[in-house]
Amino acid sequence: MSLRHPNSKRWLILLAVMLAFVPVVLDMTILHVAVPTLTQALGASNNQVLWIIDIYPLLMAGLLVPMGTLADKVGNRRILLSGLVVFGVASALAAFAPTAQMLIGARILLAVGGAMIMPCVLGIIRRAFEDDTERGLALGLWGTVGAVGAAVGPLAGGALLEHFWWGSVFLINVPVMFVVAPACWLLLPRYEQTSSAHWAIGQALLLVVGMIAVVYAVKAGFGGKQPLAVVLLTLTFGVAMLALFVRKQLRASVPMLDLSLFAHPAVAAGIIMAVVASGALAGVELTLAQELQYVLDRTPLQAGIFMIPIMAAAAVGGPVAGWLSTRYGLRLVASLSLVVAALSLGWLAIEDFHAPGLAVPVLLALLGLALSIGLTASSIAIMGSVDASKGGAAGSLEATGYELGTGLGITLFGVFMSVVFGRNLTVPVGLPPDIAGQAAVSMGDLYLAARQLADDQAVALVAAGKAAFSATHSVLLLTTAALIAGLAVLVSFLLSGMRKGACQ
Repeated sequence: MSLRHPNSKRWLILLAVMLAFVPVVLDMTILHVAVPTLTQALGASNNQVLWIIDIYPLLMAGLLVPMGTLADKVGNRRILLSGLVVFGVASALAAFAPTAQMLIGARILLAVGGAMIMPCVLGIIRRAFEDDTERGLALGLWGTVGAVGAAVGPLAGGALLEHFWWGSVFLINVPVMFVVAPACWLLLPRYEQTSSAHWAIGQALLLVVGMIAVVYAVKAGFGGKQPLAVVLLTLTFGVAMLALFVRKQLRASVPMLDLSLFAHPAVAAGIIMAVVASGALAGVELTLAQELQYVLDRTPLQAGIFMIPIMAAAAVGGPVAGWLSTRYGLRLVASLSLVVAALSLGWLAIEDFHAPGLAVPVLLALLGLALSIGLTASSIAIMGSVDASKGGAAGSLEATGYELGTGLGITLFGVFMSVVFGRNLTVPVGLPPDIAGQAAVSMGDLYLAARQLADDQAVALVAAGKAAFSATHSVLLLTTAALIAGLAVLVSFLLSGMRKGACQ
């Protein structure tokens, strides 16, 4: 057996690629506390706000796998450096976007750059560390950075907005890229082994177009902004694209996503948990950030501090899940984590956020911990149910599930919140119909509508909006609690065939 000398720069390479990874992860959550600020600054409608937030994970869901394949074909170094440039340029464009439409366009470009960076980071770590022990440590550090990055996103966003304008949450990425890109250019090997793998960009486009068409139809349908015929046509087109994508995956000799893995009940349970848990976490954080700022008049920084328990607990859930699953079995841990999450959501729904005391932070921490354990349990279920030869395919399916869950969670929470808010809002008498209609869409739209009124009418409208949003928040959390409780039962059923030792 030939011995290879370890790369003397491997720890510097790890530092560089982790720094490249941090902004990509931060952009998943940093916008949550910035929504009220940028809504008012850009005059963005509720629909535009949802696109600004969820277009990023939705595009990432479709592009991660083909970008990873492209990196295998042409080299991780080349794709990573290109992704860093794209991400840096997109961050600058987003920071200075004068309209909501241009910000959505910049977020699309950010997703392309992020999808180029993420798979390359793992590939580079894999090749830089030949020793199994060192590689395990490097991957552990990478995972910790990812979890902490997502955890501090709202806090970082709040701190920036305390002193700067909303664009600073994007502009902060630019100096990072100015440091990381030259470091990666200098440190990463210029020659690396590549493969002749097929680049499934056509399959990826089917998935992306199908998802966006369905999401557009859902938003337009519930928003009532488009004729029913347009909504139905768009929905039909999106479903057809997704059906064609599924058909191609099942028939392809080398599919982009191996959907045949869903034949394993544990894999199906894991993917469903990944989608629902990541969606619930993203949706609850977004809703909570708006409740704190719109209703409780907290600053973005105060909102970020308030949300520390949920994010900090989520960051430590992974190691806890692994230990619990080994000791008590995956089925019990996965099901109970979802039950705890459902109970926490239900209790939060009836708590008074005006006087949170100790109960609300504890419940937020329990929720973050439980959902994080659920996410890790989903990974254990997926990886513990497939042969080692299918590990890459299962990992791709899982990563897509996480991003898809985040995007769909924001979409469904936003649409549901808009519908319930409109039904709970009692507008003051005498408001012009167009202003009343705008105010009934969302709390952000209500504040925009209040700008057009006299002081006494504006105060009355905002008070009515705050009462309606608090009621909406409770309904949303109770509904999510019921959904996750139902998921706990389904997961317990699907994992019933797994042996206790299967997760080890």
